[in-house]
Amino acid sequence: MRIIRIYTIVSVLLRYGLDELIPKKFRPWYFSLVRMSLFWLRNRYPEKTQGQRLKLALESLGPVFIKFGQMLSTRRDLLDAELADELALLQDKVTPFDGENAKAMIEQALKLSAIDALFDDFQLQPLASASIAQVHSAVLETNGQQVVIKVTRPDIKTTIDADIELMRILAKVAQRALPDGRRLRPVEVVEEYRKTILDELDLSREAANGNRLRNNFENSSELYVPKIYLDYCRSNVLVMERISGIPVANVAELNGNNTDLKLLAERGVNIFFTQVFRDSFFHADMHPGNIFVSRENPQSPQYIAIDFGIVGTLNREDKRYLAENFVAFFNSDYRKVAELHVDSGWVPATTNIDDFEMAIRSVCEPIFHKPLAEISFGQVLLQLFNTARRFDMVVQPQLVLLQKTLLYVEGLGRQLYPQLDLWQTAKPFLENWMKEQVGWSTMMGKVKSNLPFWSEKLPEIPELIFDSLKQMKRLPQKQQLWHEQQLLRQKENTKSIIYAVGGGTFILVGVLLPLYQLPLWGAAICAAIGVGCWVKTVYKLYDF
Repeated sequence: MRIIRIYTIVSVLLRYGLDELIPKKFRPWYFSLVRMSLFWLRNRYPEKTQGQRLKLALESLGPVFIKFGQMLSTRRDLLDAELADELALLQDKVTPFDGENAKAMIEQALKLSAIDALFDDFQLQPLASASIAQVHSAVLETNGQQVVIKVTRPDIKTTIDADIELMRILAKVAQRALPDGRRLRPVEVVEEYRKTILDELDLSREAANGNRLRNNFENSSELYVPKIYLDYCRSNVLVMERISGIPVANVAELNGNNTDLKLLAERGVNIFFTQVFRDSFFHADMHPGNIFVSRENPQSPQYIAIDFGIVGTLNREDKRYLAENFVAFFNSDYRKVAELHVDSGWVPATTNIDDFEMAIRSVCEPIFHKPLAEISFGQVLLQLFNTARRFDMVVQPQLVLLQKTLLYVEGLGRQLYPQLDLWQTAKPFLENWMKEQVGWSTMMGKVKSNLPFWSEKLPEIPELIFDSLKQMKRLPQKQQLWHEQQLLRQKENTKSIIYAVGGGTFILVGVLLPLYQLPLWGAAICAAIGVGCWVKTVYKLYDF
């Protein structure tokens, strides 16, 4: 079966002419010969661009490859712009599986004798169908709440494991065969994809992510996260409040509802930075299909988010360095940007700061000569990462997710309100956040949060101080003892060297004596003494 699947994948890639993606300089002499021998797998779509053909090939290979293409579209550090743009167009519209099958899976997961034991008005026809799961509408029998039930495709885990294993094999071949394979790191890309898709496959994990995001934005006028019924969520089933809103990409309907698009775009930016810098937990799959806008109160529009399978997190150090980087960019302080990258460990400590600053300046200075409203924040971040890569920047997975999300947010904001100045919208937020991190209230908050720890450790401090002083008092004696031990060991080593050299000398004399026709007993005595010296050396070295 694996051989058949490999043949299917290779034949699809060749029928779409994707062998042309390999640069000519990297094709060995026998490449053309092999390609010509597979004459029945000729390129059937020569009129289409390489990006279009890659997108179509992934669509024809099935859900797992569609998802892989979507993930790959975010790796603009590895792909040409045309390829990345085409892959970004991949849609998650897949033929649904049988509704009766979905109902049986829900009953089994929730241990229901029948679906109507918990849900009324369960609809066999799905509302939507994606590559990993599909969604059915129903009504909770307990409270009459309209809900949606997300259920993963049957045997999808088996399909994913099999296809990812084949991807890994092809990636290893590509990494070894292509001269540029190591730089492109295809094996690492596949491994990153494996982790991402397996996280999405676990709906209990998605439920936990959604619940945390809902708590972070409780009572927010900017973002609403539907309620998730955790008691009814399993690894393959998720039950969530059904929402009704306008798809964020439907600008015509938003205008028809008199939505304040400028405020909506600015709130999108604010939500993103709030998630990143306040919560250190951000929705990392904010494409238009997962974002809606409430029809209520259009002059103070509220976003509605769904699908929490992919989230990103940042630690305290990453947040601070990112914020300082952004502020330094706002002020065109490229020296500060270069220093921050070295301080954070994103580039090696041996990096020449002057050269790195010049590289960043050469990339960013032409951009900043444009009006701020014409500058793409996401593209600047992308250019920064690509420039840093030339200086051996270590790829940070959390930054790849952040970059992808920022590109989504900015693209969405400019679609809603083309005049959106993301720089001016984000700058006050980041400057205020930076001030809060070093302010008096923040310091007192940290002290307050650490009080329980210190109150627990406080009674132990006198004893710890006493033990430390006692050890300091004994330190000179320990140092003297250590010094004497080192001298003794040095003497023993010297003796061992003398015995070794002496043993070698006696053995050599024992070998040479017979050559001068001297008595053999003399040679035997010398050899025995030499062997005895070497034995003594071994005993001293190994402390027998």
